[in-house]
Amino acid sequence: MNPFKRTVPLLAACQALVMSGLSLIITTSALVGSALAEDKFLTTLPTATLYIAIMLTTVPAAFIMERTGRRAGFMLSTIFGIAGGIIAAVAIMEKEFWWFVVANALVGIFTGFANYYRFAAADAVGERDKSRAVSYVMLGGVIAAFVGPNVAGFTRESIAGAPFAGSYVSLVALYMLTLLALTFTKLPATPCIADSSVLKCSGRPVKQIAAQPKFLLAIICGTLGYGIMSFVMTAVPLAMRHHSYLFSDTSFVIQWHILGMFAPSFFTGNLIRRFGVFNILFAGGVLGMVCVAINLMGNSVSHFWFAMVFLGVSWNFLFIGATTLLTETYHSEEQFKIQALNDFMVFTMVAVASLSAGAFQYQLGWSAVNVGALPLLGIILVSVVIVMRKSERQGIDPNLEVIQQESEA
Repeated sequence: MNPFKRTVPLLAACQALVMSGLSLIITTSALVGSALAEDKFLTTLPTATLYIAIMLTTVPAAFIMERTGRRAGFMLSTIFGIAGGIIAAVAIMEKEFWWFVVANALVGIFTGFANYYRFAAADAVGERDKSRAVSYVMLGGVIAAFVGPNVAGFTRESIAGAPFAGSYVSLVALYMLTLLALTFTKLPATPCIADSSVLKCSGRPVKQIAAQPKFLLAIICGTLGYGIMSFVMTAVPLAMRHHSYLFSDTSFVIQWHILGMFAPSFFTGNLIRRFGVFNILFAGGVLGMVCVAINLMGNSVSHFWFAMVFLGVSWNFLFIGATTLLTETYHSEEQFKIQALNDFMVFTMVAVASLSAGAFQYQLGWSAVNVGALPLLGIILVSVVIVMRKSERQGIDPNLEVIQQESEA
């Protein structure tokens, strides 16, 4: 059966469930951390631990799946997510901050594996369809925009005396559904399983692959784009609470932010094919600038809402664009080590960003959080222009490159 009719939709369903859980955590984790932590500078430590665990998982996850296959690795990792949800609920009920941190780490391990859903989809289809496959899998986040924050709100007080404990019980149900969906997926065998020779599994040296301008641009846009998004987004619940907004207001803003992150996936892949990946990456950087400008103009719910929608679309263009660009820089036998390197760098930045967001917000305020994002956005825009001009000088048409690669194959 065509992968677009079976594999991609199932991976999109898994993505929807995982991102629903992640959006629930994003909406609640800083608030739970603030309630449980004696030292308020540790408020965002649980969220940062989540991303640190993702970062530390990316490399071993890639090599585990290289040897066992993606499906087996994906299914095994759900055990960590389910355990994390259970421990988080108990930690909240017992008011144990450090156990809540541990729970976030376990969820991070699971998410570290799940982040390869997009690569699994891209590697299952032809060159021409890679950007569309990535976009379609990321569409699962549209469901997450509604499920995660709303589940958090509905279950917030479901366990008396332990706000949000019920939300993390619901996290367990989401991850069990993910496991069920994974049992129906059929993914192609990895090159190292199909051919066990060392040479086949290694490919070119990483240094040679990393020397490509397109690889460097993919890393810059993916790493900084995700870092900026995490930095600003993690601080939003704290900033809105500082301005005495209700949790329902915060949930509303986060919901629309996540919708902004994933709804463009309906057309991002087609935009990349029509206008070229460089133009979409540049547009992502510009939209990030718009987000910062709106946040610096005021602190009303409308300001938070508009800014976070723009930030979501910015992330979508940068992340899908960077992922698409990255898939053009390696051969099939090199996919795991390059994908692992990419995600390790991305989530190292995300961990640093989420950990520092709380300190920035408490010490310097909301304006400083946004001003701090400006240099990184500048680096993205300058890098895109440099690589775009270099490609133009070499006579490469970004709009036709993917099609040409398919023809050559």
